Amino acid sequence: MVAVLCFAAGHAVNARADTLLVVGDSLSAAHGIERDAGWVNLLRQRLGSQHQVINASISGDTTSSGAARLPELLERHSPDIVLLELGGNDGLRGLSPQQMKLNLSDMIEKSQAAGARVLLLGIEIPPNYGASYTDAFRGVFRQLSEEYALPLVPFILDGIALQDTMMQDDGIHPTAEAQPTILDNVWPELKVLLSDDANKP
Repeated sequence: MVAVLCFAAGHAVNARADTLLVVGDSLSAAHGIERDAGWVNLLRQRLGSQHQVINASISGDTTSSGAARLPELLERHSPDIVLLELGGNDGLRGLSPQQMKLNLSDMIEKSQAAGARVLLLGIEIPPNYGASYTDAFRGVFRQLSEEYALPLVPFILDGIALQDTMMQDDGIHPTAEAQPTILDNVWPELKVLLSDDANKP
């Protein structure tokens, strides 16, 4: 898959502007729709010039590949907030939830060590892998949220995934019309982090 790297607009930003780094897969890389219609770009528009939003999401990314490229992203961008939206491709490929948890833990710890707050964006998978796998997969996000005291969006496609009109023909990726709802799902938890960050000395 081609990387979709959406950087903030070229105009100057305030030196105290918060930098948000989105590390995700096709759900955040606007797969199958115009890049500007994706929820990350809608977030950029909502926040305006006082925030820099860097979209380092790549279609097809797993937690393993995301963990491998995160250190360079942290060094390059020095984000204040990291939004982790990974795991869907691990689930679709039937990869180990235990390994997924280790990969995400590594990303969380590296982000926090770099001074960034972390928002975890969870995903659900279809039930055809069986109840045991589905439960273990879902539990990863909840466990990480509890262990690291992280804010969690349990299901980024809440209110979307079962709506045929809001999903592309592949049944996996949301349409352009669904992107504002994704942002609405993310916004309550992100807004708290932004408020906390604004109060830093």
